[in-house]
Amino acid sequence: MKRPRLLYVHSRKASFVAIDRDILAGRFEIEDLYQPGRRPNPLRVVAGVLRAEVVFGWFASWHTFFPITLAWLLRKPSVLIVGGFDTADMPDIGYGYQQGGLRRWASRWIMRRAGSLVTNSQYSAAEIESNTPIPPSRVTVVHHGVPDPFGEAAPEKERLALTVGAIDHGTLVQKGQLPFVQAARELPDVRFVFAGKWLDDAVEELRAVAPANVEFTGWLSDDDLLALYRRAAVYVQASRHEGFGLAVAEAMLAGCVPVVMNVTAMPEVVGSAGVLIESQRPEDVADGVRRALALGPDASRSARERILRTFPMESRRDGLLRVVDEALAKRG
Repeated sequence: MKRPRLLYVHSRKASFVAIDRDILAGRFEIEDLYQPGRRPNPLRVVAGVLRAEVVFGWFASWHTFFPITLAWLLRKPSVLIVGGFDTADMPDIGYGYQQGGLRRWASRWIMRRAGSLVTNSQYSAAEIESNTPIPPSRVTVVHHGVPDPFGEAAPEKERLALTVGAIDHGTLVQKGQLPFVQAARELPDVRFVFAGKWLDDAVEELRAVAPANVEFTGWLSDDDLLALYRRAAVYVQASRHEGFGLAVAEAMLAGCVPVVMNVTAMPEVVGSAGVLIESQRPEDVADGVRRALALGPDASRSARERILRTFPMESRRDGLLRVVDEALAKRG
């Protein structure tokens, strides 16, 4: 029996994009439309949409503008995942498409014309309702599922605080990278490790304020990153905004006690299995790390158990496939 063809539209090679692609590939024949820049390839867009029975996109941004619009014009079903920079409105840090201008107009155009909308957290669903004209009835929450490459939490942890993420000038505050590095000065007996690709010269700004107990690894292979998760006792995500916080959940699976800001979707992910901090002040970040280190092995096990229990892959798979199947059924 021939499988339906799905056009998979994305602009970044992130782990969550790859996870969802693998889920959908079990049911559909996948054609990838990878568009990392603002300028689409018109021939690829038109040909891909014409060949597809359903269009599936990640984020309401420039790369999904023409595929979703063309699917709407051709009355083809489409599914769009939103919740992050496309739904945020944080002018104090210059983050989010909903601040205004052409990006807000484009993101709302795309969301209005997508056949089905999915978001990854209850927080993002509330943010969509607050910041956009999209009615809540159009949005389905399907939490991320988190694959488990660890099998169990590491029996022994180092006095190591870890954060993971690509570094550029836009992420220093939004992702809490600068306060993470500054917090290391308060805890000289703890290793602070920053793993992630350097996208511009922003890493030099971090190095300028980093004490001797901070290490910048740059990009790491999957195996090296997993080994680092296993060794770290604490994972820090001092972000101002997260639509979910998949790196936090991945670290918790490895038994890292999370230290996160008590904002956006991060409390939804962490629950009572971590430490919530109220500001990005380096002293507050350091105090969060100190409290997390004091919790011991039981907290490590609790962090892992929460992710296994609350965000299993089966729930993500069932939720995504249900939304796509319903979109195809509406066309029928």
